[in-house]
Amino acid sequence: MAKERGRKLIAQNRKARHEFFIEDVVEAGLVLTGTEVKSLRAGRATLVDAFAEISDGEVWLHGAHIPEYLQGTWNNHAPRRKRKLLLHRKEIDKMASRVNERGLTVVPLSMYFKDGRAKVELALAKGKRTYDKRQVLAKRDAERETVRELGRRAKGRVD
Repeated sequence: MAKERGRKLIAQNRKARHEFFIEDVVEAGLVLTGTEVKSLRAGRATLVDAFAEISDGEVWLHGAHIPEYLQGTWNNHAPRRKRKLLLHRKEIDKMASRVNERGLTVVPLSMYFKDGRAKVELALAKGKRTYDKRQVLAKRDAERETVRELGRRAKGRVD
């Protein structure tokens, strides 16, 4: 069988970019069972309520939902079990110190296959307040409106 190449997106946490200010992004491997891998290859996973926790020098992914494999037998996996993430010791220590000292959160942004191996993109993030979210939306709307107006003027229409 030919070896897989490239990156195949499985799941994305779009809500995370709205709810948090992203400060740093790290790629981590996942420790999975066979039925979890088969379920992921079918493209079935959600990261909506997921978060990562650092405990005893290890990083764990909580709340990620990988549904049971449909053709699985009695040894199928639990859909919301905690999963170990694979990172280098220096990365874990750096992440742990930033979480403890600055009050950041570790949030998964996306889950994907890279060269046939399951990976998770983790972000060190700080939560947004309600007014921050409103400001970001207002700024985006203003930018969109200016682009529209420039397009109208370029076409010679002034309304």
